[in-house]
Amino acid sequence: MSYDDLVAALAEFDLPHQVTMKKIRSRHRQLVRRYHPDHGADPDNDKIRRLNAAYKVISEYLNDYRFDFSQETFYSQYPEERLREQFYDVGLWGEKG
Repeated sequence: MSYDDLVAALAEFDLPHQVTMKKIRSRHRQLVRRYHPDHGADPDNDKIRRLNAAYKVISEYLNDYRFDFSQETFYSQYPEERLREQFYDVGLWGEKG
């Protein structure tokens, strides 16, 4: 798999570069339903094949992904936690409370 394959898979789902697995699953399900002959008004078997192939590429990438549990990554995803930790004991005028 190349980076271009991964970007193409995300484009197939019309997803941004930062997305949760929950959103990927939901979008996959939504699009397959839309193009499935039993559910959608406009069945498209080629589109379903492309969606399933894209889902496979994304799933393979995520299965091999090395998660970063560093403090810096945590704070970049939850900036309010950094502020809470930094200023939790600080009073209104800046003194420790």
